[in-house]
Amino acid sequence: MSECEIIVGTSGYSFADWVGPFYPPGLPKGKMLDYYKDHFRAVEINSTYYRIPHPTVFFNIAKKVPDDFEFMVKTHQSFTHTRKDLKRNLAALTEAMKPLIEKGMLKGYLAQFPYAFKFSQPNLQYLLDSKSFFGDISLYVEFRHASWDRLEVYSALRENSIGFCSVDEPCLEGLFPAKAEATTNIGYVRFHGRNAMDWWQPRSGSDRYNYSYKKEELADWIKRIDRLREKTEKVYLFFNNCHLGQAVHNAKMMMEMMQLEF
Repeated sequence: MSECEIIVGTSGYSFADWVGPFYPPGLPKGKMLDYYKDHFRAVEINSTYYRIPHPTVFFNIAKKVPDDFEFMVKTHQSFTHTRKDLKRNLAALTEAMKPLIEKGMLKGYLAQFPYAFKFSQPNLQYLLDSKSFFGDISLYVEFRHASWDRLEVYSALRENSIGFCSVDEPCLEGLFPAKAEATTNIGYVRFHGRNAMDWWQPRSGSDRYNYSYKKEELADWIKRIDRLREKTEKVYLFFNNCHLGQAVHNAKMMMEMMQLEF
């Protein structure tokens, strides 16, 4: 179990409300990654869901981090939500990622499907058929709807070398349950927080990811992660409770509890 590598990071790094809780006061936005990379070895990029940037953006990003720094990049919304202009958008995403791919920094694409994307044979087949769009880069899928929690799905993902992303989120009817599973030799867990009150309909000024984990909540996950470590070579843990820098606080808490060195 000790041979399995654990990589901890956050879901994004460029947040104005992290100045103070994490970033030093006055730190320019353009220097945030320079600071982040001194604390974590990996990061999720979520902005690619909304907009596919020019390759020069990631060329400049790659220059800011060490060669062994790792990125997970969220797929564009055309793949998981709209299904419009799919080929064109995913080709553009691949082009945008070339600077990371060429340096071996891009470790996978994350496809976060919405709650409305429920299990059906056509939906499963769509997912399996789409893997070819991502070439040799690993694809990981996150389901929001609990209907995907079935052996048939895990078996299909394994047979097609598609990674499964475990989640921690509020315990609400219909949401995917908290369970640690892996369908490739890589484990992947995302921590969204447990803000049940604001999950479905956030109040004015609130955030569904406004949540700070308690030690005992993370301790329960460490038990699950230990089981993942028994059947994987590496496990990624990303904290998406980014409101006011809580993701950083909990990521560092998890590293300390698991006795992980930076």
